[in-house]
Amino acid sequence: MDETVAEFIKRTILKIPMTEMMTILKAWDFLPENQLQTVNFRQRKESLVQDLVLLCESKRASLRDAALLDIICEDVDLFDMERFKSSFEKILRRALKNVTVSFRDAEENAVWIRIAWGTQYRKPNQYKPVYVVYYSQTPYAFTSFCHLKSNTPLLSQALTVASNHHKIVKMDLRSRYLDSLKAIVFKQYNQKFETHNSTMPLQETLELDMHMDSRIIHENRIEKERVQRVTQETFGDYPQPRLEFAQYKLETKFKSDFHGGILAERKEPLRCLIKFSSPHLLEALKSLAPAGIADAPLSPLLTCIPNKGMNYFKIRDK
Repeated sequence: MDETVAEFIKRTILKIPMTEMMTILKAWDFLPENQLQTVNFRQRKESLVQDLVLLCESKRASLRDAALLDIICEDVDLFDMERFKSSFEKILRRALKNVTVSFRDAEENAVWIRIAWGTQYRKPNQYKPVYVVYYSQTPYAFTSFCHLKSNTPLLSQALTVASNHHKIVKMDLRSRYLDSLKAIVFKQYNQKFETHNSTMPLQETLELDMHMDSRIIHENRIEKERVQRVTQETFGDYPQPRLEFAQYKLETKFKSDFHGGILAERKEPLRCLIKFSSPHLLEALKSLAPAGIADAPLSPLLTCIPNKGMNYFKIRDK
């Protein structure tokens, strides 16, 4: 590939917001999806761009290919952030007189929004604002806790109209860590970044009694390697997104082979709430099987959290 083409592609990719990177590369349809899956989209942007340029060189990208990528990127640049801000604020003020709205531009085509809510008769409460982070040209917004829940529909409407989307997606996903939420929602986190060669021995040190039966030692080593392999296949080698909890609400009717009894006659379902909490829940789950606390693989209800983009689950009878 010509050096001029390589530089053109490099500069074009650098203009693409990280939140739009995968979408645009797929729309370009030059790099196969199986090649894109080998790229670490969570690394620094400069390193990511270098990896993508190397892939383009291996496929001998032409100036025509580079020009097509540039045309696709132009669609991203059409988003007018100032127009979004103006429209968003007008919608809120049209519905509610006493409201304070402040904006701060951030990296990756994002804008931070601070909203202090008031009422028709009270000035905005500056001590209990709600914070919103919106990434341009996406149907996702990240919000902090809103003390006036009655204003949540108005906030959603303002985001939907100002962003020119049909709807803003509401997800059952909460965390204090914005980077982790963003990585899950925008699929920048991949549980299977690497595929490991099963023929290579895993680096595992087993502290075993020297007088233990060699067959037991062999079985222990095989089981340790299996657990390690399954854990790597499920979680990958990369740090997990940081979530503090996962909550499961269970609703089920009582089932028994024996007829009669108070529970059998109960029409309302039995309800149960289970909550897993940890300063770093996904890393804690990842360590359960290797520590011998749980069997491998873990339940899909625990391992599906990043892929489903949820840490609130409702489980009902089918």
